[in-house]
Order: sequence, then C-alpha cells, then structure tokens
Amino acid sequence: MILALDTSTAACTAALFGSDGALLARADEVIGRGHAERLVPVVAGLLDGRQPLEVLVGCGPGSFTGLRVAIAAAHGLAIGWGAALLGMNSLALLAAGAPGSGPVATAVTGGHGELFVQQFTRAPMQADGDLLNLPPSEAAAIITAPLVVGNGAPALVAARGWGEALDLLPSAAHALRLPATLSSLPPKPIYARAPDARPRAA
Repeated sequence: MILALDTSTAACTAALFGSDGALLARADEVIGRGHAERLVPVVAGLLDGRQPLEVLVGCGPGSFTGLRVAIAAAHGLAIGWGAALLGMNSLALLAAGAPGSGPVATAVTGGHGELFVQQFTRAPMQADGDLLNLPPSEAAAIITAPLVVGNGAPALVAARGWGEALDLLPSAAHALRLPATLSSLPPKPIYARAPDARPRAA
C-alpha cells in the first residue's frame, strides 16, 4: 500500500492506495492552520490499522510551516514502518486534480503578494516549464495555459486579462496520476523563494 499526504496549503489531505494503485480511502479537510494537530489523526483514521510500504509526501512549494508538517510526519511514519519515502511536487498534485485534459497552470499564493506558478501538460502529465515565484504581473507574461488553478489563480488571470481561474486545493487522492519525474523527489521542502527570516548580522 501507498500513503500519500500533503499539507502545503490550507488543505490537510491524505489518501491510501492499494498495491494495484486503486484508491482505498481518502481524507480531504480544509483547515487553514493547525495541520500539526490534525494530520496524524487524519492519517490514523485513514489507515484503520493498515501499514503502507511506501509514503509519498507533498514537498511544496507552499506554506513554509504547513509543508514541513507533512514532511516531518512522513519521515517519522516511514522510519516506524520501515517504508520507502518519496516526495512529490505539490503544484503538480494540484494540477492533477484540475478538470479537463488540456494544458493547465497552477498558481498558489506565496509571500509578499507573489505567486508560486508552474505550467503542466496532461495525457501524459508532465511539467511544461520551471517552478517560479513571481508577482502576478510577471507570472501573467509567462503562463499561457487557458486554465489556471489554485488560490492564486484569480490574481494571475486578472493580471493576464483572459483565461479561466479555479480556486482549487490539492488532493492526495490524485497522487498516483503524477509521473515519476514529479513524484520521486527527495522528501525535503521545496521553498522556491528565500525565507522571510534572516540571520542577524554579526
């Protein structure tokens, strides 16, 4: 079995898959804050005593605190179970849940009014550009997919002046739609921008 989880956004999402890739159980909660308190109970309810052989965790980009919660939990669970641990691109997970089959872009709010953006093609799904952190005006000049998903989608589409924006959240239930290039990553945070906190100058 494979356990997939992601807390890079306001969603606390987890899913359990069988060895054949069939979705056995899922949990999707919009909690905003409090991932650290909610994630383990969500996972425990999902597993119902079952023990996965692999853990797949969303590595971001997204909320600095949120994505670290899932990654820390995934490391602990994988060690306890002796399970394999891999990371996945959280923007790709978001794109995997978008409706339709054409090109799709993701836009998630970051800090200082900027957006984490990346564009994908589907069938088969793959990245169609780098993961970037940009102001909406600059992202609008780069992103060409008609459909943009994520909580930053309305800002990007408004800046671009065309296209469709859907304010979606990622769901771990779509994790196995990702190719290995987007779901066999090192299980560590993808920040995509420098942290706001800086070491004090000597």
